[in-house]
Amino acid sequence: MVVVDDDMDLRGRLRAALQEAGLVVIAEAENGRDAIDLAAHFRPDVMIMDIVMANIDGLSATHRIVERAPTVRILLLTGSDDLDLGMVGLRAGAAGHLVKGVPVPEIVSAVQRMVAGEPVVGPDLTWRLIESLRGLPVGGLGVRPVRSKLTPREWEVLDLLCAGLTVDQISDELVLARDTVRTHVKRLLRKLGAHSQAEAVSIANGIRATFAATGRDA
Repeated sequence: MVVVDDDMDLRGRLRAALQEAGLVVIAEAENGRDAIDLAAHFRPDVMIMDIVMANIDGLSATHRIVERAPTVRILLLTGSDDLDLGMVGLRAGAAGHLVKGVPVPEIVSAVQRMVAGEPVVGPDLTWRLIESLRGLPVGGLGVRPVRSKLTPREWEVLDLLCAGLTVDQISDELVLARDTVRTHVKRLLRKLGAHSQAEAVSIANGIRATFAATGRDA
């Protein structure tokens, strides 16, 4: 485990509680930049991370960690019960979400569940996810398999390719440099075994159709 929070007292209490539960805490950090480095170096099972921090915030750090170390499961701690913020965190790549202020034993329990492979999402946020899924257009754009070679960012790029956007338009939509988008496209083509963007779109639609019909990855 790695604990990332700018509150030293909370980090200490979490470390003590996690270790008492038999979980190994290999490192701590107080900002997102250090969290990214620690995730890439140690590849912990779970990283507990605050959203609001100096230097690099938890959301930006989550994006980068998922791209560099996709096996790391991130439990985001937010300062409010704002469901929109929770949705943004999950879209960034987090596998869990809790509101700061919950009892420490509840955070430990959430970590244990994530180590076992379970996502940690409260009932209110789960309903928001269901409403979001119901609002998806026919055809499955935005539906993604649970396990995938692609990172969340690569799926975002692929979704927009499927919607007919060009690289320049995707760059504007995601507020990314053109070269960054081209790099994501090259990577997702390689991972999908596609030789063109059109072939990647066809493969993605096939994956979504299988997942939507069976609930299982192709």
